[in-house]
Amino acid sequence: MIGVKDTLLALQALGAWYRSERVQIPYIGVTGSVGKTTTREMIAAALSVSRRTYSTKGNANSQTGVPITVTETPEDAEIGVIEMGISEFGEMPRISAVVQCDMAVVTIIGISHIANLGSQENIMKEKLHILDGMRRGGALILNGDDPLLKDITRERLSAYGIPNAKDVRILFYGTGDNADIRAEHVTETGGCAEFDILFRESVLPQEGEKRAHIRLMVPGTHMMLNALAAAAAACLNGVKLEDAVRGLEQFEPLSGRGKITVKDGITIINDAYNAAPQSMMAGLKVLNSQDVPGRRIAVLADMLELGPDEERYHRETGSFLACETPRIDLVLLYGSLAGKIAEGIREAGGRQQIFLYDDRERLAEDLKAMVRKGDAVFFKGSNSMKLAAIAEQMCAG
Repeated sequence: MIGVKDTLLALQALGAWYRSERVQIPYIGVTGSVGKTTTREMIAAALSVSRRTYSTKGNANSQTGVPITVTETPEDAEIGVIEMGISEFGEMPRISAVVQCDMAVVTIIGISHIANLGSQENIMKEKLHILDGMRRGGALILNGDDPLLKDITRERLSAYGIPNAKDVRILFYGTGDNADIRAEHVTETGGCAEFDILFRESVLPQEGEKRAHIRLMVPGTHMMLNALAAAAAACLNGVKLEDAVRGLEQFEPLSGRGKITVKDGITIINDAYNAAPQSMMAGLKVLNSQDVPGRRIAVLADMLELGPDEERYHRETGSFLACETPRIDLVLLYGSLAGKIAEGIREAGGRQQIFLYDDRERLAEDLKAMVRKGDAVFFKGSNSMKLAAIAEQMCAG
């Protein structure tokens, strides 16, 4: 046994030493309020077509999970994709010193953990400290459609106290004119996005402008942005665009993160691993787009750690459901905050039939009794609300 003053700091110091001394492959760090895990897995899918790729397993993206992930890097890996999550001030600088990434991807600045961090601006600043441990000459790939990230410059990074900001190459992905990696000619087939990926000449100057067509298997047009980030990260690490597209077209979502299962004629969308307003709204759009002969049923639970405005965020989600996803027929709500979703639906004039629950077992029993062949059922809520257990039970039959 070795005695230390702080076991967490000792673990992180061990991870940083291991990265410096034992792991010489490039690391791509992934962070953001929403979409970290899916983007991480999409990057791995795009890379794995031609590179031996190691990525974070499960949800090991924390102050303890990150150093353990680093020390478990296989000797034969050629590149790594490391998910990096934070919930409080000071956490990102610590894990960035462990990962020492060569490239960083930031997905969306939302309101997850806003109760601890105070504002979206603070959330963005903390997440951008992913660059603190970045090696010189690294690239920062940002969501150019995000209202906060789209205005990031080297000067702003320096103002945030990021030490190596002058050496960072900044690239944007998205659908607007500011995007270096852009989606064009976007259509939707069966709820899945189909589009062209355009790389401006500035992305890969030695290759010039590049374009490829892609059709995703994962539902939701919001997945298009994750795919753009993945294609950029892969190609900047030597993967051909056509190979990256091939890997992304074969990508399927993880359980609990939008995975669709059809069981006994019922379409089950398990997106219940966690929830924030942006991800819940995106998932509701997926449910709304389902072409099924029966009803579209949303099973929603509390979204936690949203701070003093949590009730407003839930009401706004309800208003969105009423106005933007009118094909949803039934809404089953579990939890005290989820009741505010019902208020938002009613205030916006939604016609959905609403059921409120304070008992998860009773919800599960009622859902089992009311669902029938041809229906589509969508599950979304914070992980501690445990809606995933109901979804998994339905999938198992």
